[in-house]
Amino acid sequence: MRKKGFTLIELLVVIAIIGLLSTLAVVALNSARLKARDAKRVADVKQIQTALELYFNDQSAYPSEGAAVVLGASATKCLGTIGFSSAGCADAYMGLIPVDPLPAQSYTYVGDNTTYSLIFSLEGPVGGLGLGVHTADQNGLQ
Repeated sequence: MRKKGFTLIELLVVIAIIGLLSTLAVVALNSARLKARDAKRVADVKQIQTALELYFNDQSAYPSEGAAVVLGASATKCLGTIGFSSAGCADAYMGLIPVDPLPAQSYTYVGDNTTYSLIFSLEGPVGGLGLGVHTADQNGLQ
C-alpha cells in the first residue's frame, strides 16, 4: 500500500527556494527604497532652489542667515517675503519646506544676500551626483 504525499526532502527544498526568493525580493526592495529617497532629495533641493530664485527675483537678495540653518526645522518651516519663518508665511514662495526622508539627515541652508548653499547627502549615485555630501547654489547642483 503506497501513501500519497510529499517527502521531507521535497518540503525542505521548496522551503529553501521560497526563502531564497524572499531574500532576493527584500534586497531589491531595499535598493529601490534607497534610490527613491535619493530621487526625493534631488527633487526637494531643486524645488528649494526654485523658491530661492523666485525670492531673489522679488527681493533682490537671498535670505540672509547668520549661521547654517536646518531647513524644515521649527524655525524654518516656510519661505515667505521675510525669509525663512516658523509658520504663516505671507505670500509664500514655499509654503512648506521639505525635509530629508531620513530623520537622521537634513537639508542645511547657508546664505547671505548675494549667495547661498544648500547642503544635502545622498546614499547612492543619482544622475551625475555620487554618494556623499553635495551642495546646491545659485549656479546649480554640485
